[in-house]
Amino acid sequence: SGYLNGLIFRQILNLINNGSIKHRDLEAKLGNNYLRAVHLRRYYLCSNANVVLSNLPYNNYDYSIVTCCENVIGYVPIPVGFAGPLNVNGENYMIPLATTEGAFDVSFFVILNGIRVISKVYDDGMTRAPVLSFKTIMEALELKEWLEHPKHFQIGFFSYCRLKNLTVTLYSTMLYLRFNATTGDAMGMNMVSKGVNEVLHMLAKRFSNMEVLSVSGNYCVDKKASAINWINGRGKSVIAEAFIPHTVVRSVLKTTVKSLCALADAKLLIGSSMSGTVGGWNAHAANIVAAMFLATGQDAAQVVSSSMCLTSMTETAGGDLHMTCTMRCLEVGTVGGGTILPPQRTCLKMLNCEGSCTECPGNNSKRLAEIICAAVLAGELSLMAALCTDDLVKNHLKYNRYVLYLTLVKFVYSLINLNTDKLGENTLECSAIL
Repeated sequence: SGYLNGLIFRQILNLINNGSIKHRDLEAKLGNNYLRAVHLRRYYLCSNANVVLSNLPYNNYDYSIVTCCENVIGYVPIPVGFAGPLNVNGENYMIPLATTEGAFDVSFFVILNGIRVISKVYDDGMTRAPVLSFKTIMEALELKEWLEHPKHFQIGFFSYCRLKNLTVTLYSTMLYLRFNATTGDAMGMNMVSKGVNEVLHMLAKRFSNMEVLSVSGNYCVDKKASAINWINGRGKSVIAEAFIPHTVVRSVLKTTVKSLCALADAKLLIGSSMSGTVGGWNAHAANIVAAMFLATGQDAAQVVSSSMCLTSMTETAGGDLHMTCTMRCLEVGTVGGGTILPPQRTCLKMLNCEGSCTECPGNNSKRLAEIICAAVLAGELSLMAALCTDDLVKNHLKYNRYVLYLTLVKFVYSLINLNTDKLGENTLECSAIL
C-alpha cells in the first residue's frame, strides 16, 4: 500500500497503460492519496478515451468518505433550491430540492405557505426475493411447505433487520421467496440481502437439491415499477392528507374546487388508466421524489418505484378541497449510501432526520418518508392548479427559458444586422431554436 507514491505522474500512467496496475486500485496503491488518484484517473481517461473533463470539477472534495462510488473522476454539482415552509404533522420544514427543472422550486412557495399536511407511514418493510430452482415440482413443493409452516418462521437477521413475513411463490420447478423485513433507519436493501444469504445457506444444508439461481429474482421488486410493490408495498407505505379551503383555492390557486376535482378524475384516474400505467395515477410525483432523493442522498435509481403515487381530490360537503396522496413504495433511508456525504447530510439536517434515531431506530427514515409524501402532495396541487389555469407553460417561460429566449433572439438579430426594436413576426421563428 502506497508504493506508487515515490513515482512521478508519467511513470504511474505508464504502469496503468501497460496493464501493470489497474486504475481502480489507485487509491490503495497510493496510500489513500485520494485526490492524486482522482487526478491520475482523469488524465488516463482523457488520454485514452479522447474526452475533455475540464468542466467536471474534482478539487475541494473529501474523497475519503466516498464509499458509494467507484473509479471516481470528480463530482457533478446540481443546483439545490428550497421550498417552504411546509407544515407536516404540526412542524414546519424547509424542503431541499436538487433539480435542473426551471419553475419547479418557485411554484412551491405560493402553494406551501399555509397548507397543513398530515402524513403518516402505515407500513414499513424492505423486500428481497431470491429465485431457487429444483429438478422436480415435488422438491420445490417440499421446500414451500416447509417454509410456510409456522414453526420454521423463527429466523433471525441482524440487529436492525427484523423479518416481518415471507411469501413463497411457485412457478414450474422454481420458487420465489419474497422476504420482507424492517431495517431501522437504513433503506435496507443490502441489509436484507445479507440476511437472505444467511437463510439460503441454511436452507441449502437441509435441501441439497436446491439451486440458488440468484439472490434477486425480480420478485422483490427493485428499481422497476411493478404491481406487486403497488399492492403489497416496499419500503415505506405513506399517505398524506390536506384540506384546502375553497377560499384559498379561489384566491391563491386562481381556480375552483370543482375544476380541480374534474381534472383529477379526467387526468389522474381515467387518463392514467387508459395509458395502462402502474402506480402512475398522479400528476408529477416523480419530480418531487427525484429532487428530494438527490438532495438527501437516496438511491436515484429507485425513483422509478418510489414515485408510484395515487393522488385523490374530492370536494367536501362544505365545498372545500380534500386531497390525499398514497405512496406504497417509498424506499428511503437516513443512514448508509449517499446519506454519508456532507451536502446530503446537510439537507437531511434541514428536515431534522439526519442519521439514525438513537431513541427509536427507524423514526428518522419514517419522518423523511412522511415529509417527501407531504411535499409530493403540495407539488401535485401546484401543477394541477397550473393546468387548470393554463399557467404551466407561462411559468416555465418566465422562470426557466425567458432570459435565454430574449438573449438568443437579440443575438440572432444582431447577426443579421437587425435592430431588436423591430422584433415582429420573425420572433416566432427564432423561438423555434429553443
